[in-house]
Amino acid sequence: MLTDLGADVIKVEPPAGDLTRFAHPRVNGLSTYFVQQNAGKRNVSIDLAERRGVELALRLAEHCDVLVQNYRPGVMDRLGLGPETVTAQNPRLVYASISGYGSTGPWTHRRAYAPVVGAETGLTKDQGDARGGVYTNDPHSHADVYTSLEAAIAILAALYQREVTGRGQWLEISMAETMLYVNEHLHDELYDGPMDPQGVRSFSPGDYLTFTLASGEAVVVSGHPAERGTFELFLGALGLEHLADDPRFVDVAGRIEHFAELRELLLAAGAGFPDAATFEERFAQYRLASGVVRTARELAESEWATARGAIVEVPDRGGGSIRVPNAPWHFAAADAGVRGEPRYRGEDNRAVLAELLGYDDAALDALEADGVLSSRLRAPRQ
Repeated sequence: MLTDLGADVIKVEPPAGDLTRFAHPRVNGLSTYFVQQNAGKRNVSIDLAERRGVELALRLAEHCDVLVQNYRPGVMDRLGLGPETVTAQNPRLVYASISGYGSTGPWTHRRAYAPVVGAETGLTKDQGDARGGVYTNDPHSHADVYTSLEAAIAILAALYQREVTGRGQWLEISMAETMLYVNEHLHDELYDGPMDPQGVRSFSPGDYLTFTLASGEAVVVSGHPAERGTFELFLGALGLEHLADDPRFVDVAGRIEHFAELRELLLAAGAGFPDAATFEERFAQYRLASGVVRTARELAESEWATARGAIVEVPDRGGGSIRVPNAPWHFAAADAGVRGEPRYRGEDNRAVLAELLGYDDAALDALEADGVLSSRLRAPRQ
């Protein structure tokens, strides 16, 4: 995100390589997963197990505005690159630490990846409960992505604060706290007080209906059909106004008690719509939003995506391109978005260290010969 906003981002990669480089599909020695997450970043490969590698990283940090790291708490301190050490060298640096559970508390040293944090923070259980008690891991890495969003926000705020104070600071962002923070229904789970029987708890979006139409298309409608006001809109859109007088459905409490029966009646009426376009037009007349259940690829290849520039092509380093999602921001007075090409491991070692640290060819040759710097470049096509 910071790259797409225009920052000069230098990815420091270990000699073993970023794990995502080994994912598939692969094009010209680059995994498409790596390409999506890293296009536009410069890349240096430094062995931080070597003292001189740590010194290089420390010197690079002196020339940077932001350092982002996601080792477990304590690892950067053991390397000699902890926040106190680095910010002492560069007081204007914003040092962002991302971890599973933070640097304090009893879970500091637990290993954490998105599936684990999703399980620990209720996501997996909530999704499984909505699917009849079948608990499976979500295919999307919510805890990784949401935490990156919160980290970017915090970094930008710290940079803005630095304009006032002249000093950077250490930021901590944990995946577990992020998943609690982005759970807009947690308030309800934590609430132990009385509940109005004529209310729907926290909108209960898990109860929203998915209609299967005559065309075979599946359509989701946003709105709880038992809720006061929304119930009447569903009846109008579906031509079921007579259900308003059904004793089972006269109030919210009754509709919730008989929700399975209400759901069956509404879905049966919706099945008569010929297609999604007709369905959406009708429901929009009643101020209800609907959306077709489709694949991400279908949306990415739609007229809407083309008009918005939602998908961009990134060079595949072999004369072709790889399609990836563009950044979602549209600034009126700035240019932002995915640009640049993915880099091979250590491809920018010499350019970055010469530019920022003034290293000459002899010094760079020595660092490479000793394994402090390394690279894995793809041989050019003949």
